[in-house]
Amino acid sequence: MPANNLSAFDCRLSNLLHCWGAVELLMVCSSFSFWFACTAAPKGSLILTSVVATPLDLCMIFVLYHPPWILLRFSKSKHRLDVSANTICNTYYIIQHENAMMPNSWLLLLFSLPTNRNTERVAVWRRLKKLGAIQITTSTYLLPDQPAQYEQFQWLAQQIRDYGGDSTLVRAREIEGLTMEKIVAMFNDARAEDYAEVRTSLHKFITRKRTRDAEGAVRELERLTHQFREIRKIDFFDSPRGHDIAMLLRRATGPRRAPQLQTLDVKQFQRKTWLTRPRPEIDRVGSAWLIARCIDRKPKFVFASDGAAFPSVIPFDMLDAEFSHHGNCCTFETLVRRFAISDKSIGKIGEMIHDADLDDARFQRVEAVGIDRVLKGWAKQGLSDREILRRGFECFDALYAFLQRR
Repeated sequence: MPANNLSAFDCRLSNLLHCWGAVELLMVCSSFSFWFACTAAPKGSLILTSVVATPLDLCMIFVLYHPPWILLRFSKSKHRLDVSANTICNTYYIIQHENAMMPNSWLLLLFSLPTNRNTERVAVWRRLKKLGAIQITTSTYLLPDQPAQYEQFQWLAQQIRDYGGDSTLVRAREIEGLTMEKIVAMFNDARAEDYAEVRTSLHKFITRKRTRDAEGAVRELERLTHQFREIRKIDFFDSPRGHDIAMLLRRATGPRRAPQLQTLDVKQFQRKTWLTRPRPEIDRVGSAWLIARCIDRKPKFVFASDGAAFPSVIPFDMLDAEFSHHGNCCTFETLVRRFAISDKSIGKIGEMIHDADLDDARFQRVEAVGIDRVLKGWAKQGLSDREILRRGFECFDALYAFLQRR
């Protein structure tokens, strides 16, 4: 629809859809209604719920179309919704799956180089590392089947042939012995190793920050930020480690001490829905346990990388959330301070979680490191986020009982 024909209603709804990450596919003039498409995946369902709850005065129907899409048709309430055949609609939208890079197929680069081409072999290896490809056999590398990655593999295949080697680019929907979940885990493990280097450097930077000159500190932080952004470009499946480093970067740039914040009343936080990132580890599980034990007696926990689809939830251990890392405090410690929790055993658990999560040995407590590794092990075994949370609660219940008896 031409911009000058957009009503205030059309603009509001268009802006709303774009805020959800909508991509406009087709615009055909119509006065009364339009179509909206989103994935028939969990995120799609959440978007449907959000649309229904949005006060835009809509009449609406939706049809589960050819998977993985849901097609919705909206109409202004003052007009009748015409769903007869051959009706023209004016706008098509698509919302991607929550895992936006989840491919339908994979790209495999198979190559060989002459044994005397060591320099060229190193150059190819460095290029593959920069592209974020993972190695599945000696000379076979894998990337998600996306246009940008396809083009990069094409160029590299040609470069290998120019070096006097052989290369073949293959597109495959399935790889025997490797499930989708296992491949995604391999990519996330590779990115976790990349992020680990940045994490180590950031911890050193934070420790030395006070003793460094301001100009040198700015240069070092810019270098680490650039390194982080380069890894994010090849973090195809949104590794949890990326969010951890983002919060650590925020800690490195922010004040060394957490600001004095208002103490909150637990009575205002009952029967709430609490949002955190998927694949919960020590700080997220510990914080959820603390919420359920000391703050909200009947909480509901949901998991998502982005809270945009959950407008009324309380996020925690997420970037820029009120209940997250602040200053030198992990999320568990932030919650303890904000709700003035004075239980000494809770305080000790907070020290344990701090050292396991931030890895700065501030309190010299190692007890929670084992719990953190168990949580990560459960994630590798494919347990659901809710099951990891349930089992993690049992671990913290037992730890709390032990500390109470000492």
